[in-house]
Amino acid sequence: MNIDVRTSWEIPTLEVTDIGGNGRSQADCDKRLVLVEKVVEIGIKNRWTKREVAKRSGVAEGSFSQWFSAKYKGRFDEINQKVDNWIVGLTGAMAIKKAIPKSPKFIETKIAVEIWGTFTAAQNLPAMTLITADAGAGKTATSREYKLRNANVYIVVISPHTKTVHSMLLSTAEAVGVKHANPARLVSDIGKRLKSENAPTLLIVDEAQNLVDDAINQLRHFTDEYGCGIALLGNNESYTRFAAWGKSAQYGQLHRRIFKRVSQKKPNKSDIEMFIRAWGIEEPEMVRFLTGVGMKPGALGQIDMTIKLAMLKAVGEGKELTLEALQKAWKNRDVEG
Repeated sequence: MNIDVRTSWEIPTLEVTDIGGNGRSQADCDKRLVLVEKVVEIGIKNRWTKREVAKRSGVAEGSFSQWFSAKYKGRFDEINQKVDNWIVGLTGAMAIKKAIPKSPKFIETKIAVEIWGTFTAAQNLPAMTLITADAGAGKTATSREYKLRNANVYIVVISPHTKTVHSMLLSTAEAVGVKHANPARLVSDIGKRLKSENAPTLLIVDEAQNLVDDAINQLRHFTDEYGCGIALLGNNESYTRFAAWGKSAQYGQLHRRIFKRVSQKKPNKSDIEMFIRAWGIEEPEMVRFLTGVGMKPGALGQIDMTIKLAMLKAVGEGKELTLEALQKAWKNRDVEG
């Protein structure tokens, strides 16, 4: 068999000699050999080390190594059962993963094109920009695609737990590759990594609505002092906060630093229809129903999950996707309470 050099997988040649010892039966030993062959196949296919397989299967690394090599002095039945259960579960999980329909690749919707242009401007000027739209509009998908196609682009995702200045800086340091930063030099270390000289840089801050105002002001500092572009991505709450900045002298400096705003308060119908057709759905009634789904909070994300659920059931039953299947999937998701 082919041996994966990186993981050094191969079926051990050592045979179990003390069958009957320590409560081991011939059946236990035979089952161990069958499981070892399956483990080797799985390890090579997924490029997992023995340590990784031991951890995933829930068997202590030392016990797994000895069980695998036939040097284990204890009973085989308990380890056999753990490994067998893991293989059965893994096989089922892989089958489900394989059956899950794949979402369409990046689609150049109207809002995506506008966001892309804003990213380009922010990176090359450089400037600070604000992009607001509710969940499911395609902000995150566009930012990921932009990062794939452009050099010196970093993405940091903010959560309610990383909304403060210090937590935001730590998350940003990780995103841009600053390791073991000195707390006293955290800002300057990040700034040096983001510094725009011959190659313009862009820091995309996703879920920016979670940031406190002081943290946003700290991001402005990176644009002012180090010449990097900043793109704030958030929900429509972010736009409301921006309007409030303009009415307060305290945030006047921050307000005037925003070079461009992109705001989409409602999903664009043409974007929704483009996304539906990217799934290969053309039947008018199905398009009409899914368009209605996409006009709800969650937009394209709602459509994506509804189609996936409907297709999973249809494929499982050997049927074609129908309007009824989509309607049932939407109802079963029960996302409207």
